[in-house]
Amino acid sequence: MRDFSKSSHQRKKVALNKVKVQRKPLDLGKYLRPLKTAATWFLLSAFAGVILYGSYRAISSVTLFTLKSIEVSSAKHLTRDEIIGLAEIEPGKDLLRLNLKQMGEHILQNPWVESIRINRYFPDTLSINITEREPIAIVNMRFIYYLDNKGNIFKVLNQGDKLDFPVVTGFSEEELSSDPGGTREALVATCDLLKILAEKGAFILADVSEIHYDKGYGFTLFTATGALPVKVGAGDFASKIERFARIYRDLMVQLPSIHYIDIDFDDKIIVKKS
Repeated sequence: MRDFSKSSHQRKKVALNKVKVQRKPLDLGKYLRPLKTAATWFLLSAFAGVILYGSYRAISSVTLFTLKSIEVSSAKHLTRDEIIGLAEIEPGKDLLRLNLKQMGEHILQNPWVESIRINRYFPDTLSINITEREPIAIVNMRFIYYLDNKGNIFKVLNQGDKLDFPVVTGFSEEELSSDPGGTREALVATCDLLKILAEKGAFILADVSEIHYDKGYGFTLFTATGALPVKVGAGDFASKIERFARIYRDLMVQLPSIHYIDIDFDDKIIVKKS
């Protein structure tokens, strides 16, 4: 047998059979179909949005509950027209769309107003109830301010404001800014002292012309007659004032010869003669 592997004859390579493949035409519809669907949904959504927006505009233009009546609580320092003006409200508005929170914030900007409550009563009524601050003293600290019974300095006095209140001195705007906590505590103590003096007794608020506060000591009262200093100090006001009231009328007879009175003790009163 002949060994062809060792033959020098060059064998020709046989080309592979070539098969012609028939290509199918590209189906563009297959790819465009999702785009058509998305476009359809987009157009439908846009159309629905236009319908909803138009409906909203139509509904929003309709006043369902027309405001006809505004009830305002009685007040000492603000008139009905002033309160309504602060609220920026008038009949004819839609009661349902009123921003009660914003109205309350506007009214609270007036220093006389301590708190406010606003209610809607359908179909056509708005109720405004305010609580006003009540001044119990005048605080002199460069400008003159009102002090309420909770220890709040709330209003600079203007022309026409009443002045027939006890005068408090010794406080400053600088301390109110630098030490608000300490100043606030001292103002609350001032209110406690004023409350005790306002109660009936032999020595009452009408007998006091000035209450002076000293941060390092406490309080000193000055009598309406003769401006006699009465050193009270800090704390235990009730027992100190009660003890002093027992001898107040007798001491007033000796007024020209008295330099000051010190009641800042638990069990005694010191009368310093001139």
